[in-house]
Amino acid sequence: MTTLILVRHGRTTANTDGVLAGWTPGVFLDDLGQQQALGVGERLSVLPLTAVISSPLDRTQQTADAICARQPATIARHTDDRIGECRYGDWTGQKIGVLAKDPMWQVVQVHPSAAVFPGATGESMATMQHRAVGAVREWNTALGENSIYAVVSHGDVIKAILADALGMHLDQFQRIQIDPCSISVIRYTATRPFVLRTNDSGADLSGLRPQVTKTGKKKRTSAARRSSDAVIGGGAG
Repeated sequence: MTTLILVRHGRTTANTDGVLAGWTPGVFLDDLGQQQALGVGERLSVLPLTAVISSPLDRTQQTADAICARQPATIARHTDDRIGECRYGDWTGQKIGVLAKDPMWQVVQVHPSAAVFPGATGESMATMQHRAVGAVREWNTALGENSIYAVVSHGDVIKAILADALGMHLDQFQRIQIDPCSISVIRYTATRPFVLRTNDSGADLSGLRPQVTKTGKKKRTSAARRSSDAVIGGGAG
């Protein structure tokens, strides 16, 4: 089973100014965002990450830097455009308050699977989900079934990946909240994904570490062999 740690980037000036940054270059973490990134790097330092995969945008690269700084120097670091922000087209750089008056806003809110952002560079939210989920599935295969790795991305992208793992239609993904530098965790098995955490900003993560024997090998217990089974009644956690 592969464990995916989804991390949203830290807060930016675009967030506080109420601007939809999209793929705008030069949008960096503000002072609080930098503190948030350091904090999430500290939280993830208890886990033996196989790799850190980041969106190419500056705010996610900064956050990934903070995570990698608390990992061994040999950790694999990759950039993947497929987990980059949704391409908002002509909406990019506009004030949220202005966009909320656009008729398209209601489509994004209640029927996002039909939302296609205007302009030559705009994409549909369905396309965004397809590329992001495809990227995650490919990284799961490339990194191996015993890996635990981090993907540093954006709010809508993380929500779309979580919706897929939960078996939710994209039209329901606005029910998910993802705050800056929050952590969401999905464990992928042969049968189904298990969503272990969403929008987590404070809990201890050491329980996600794989169990190993004294020789350093991963334990092969009956529970591990049934890792793709859901425990009836919920289990002991």
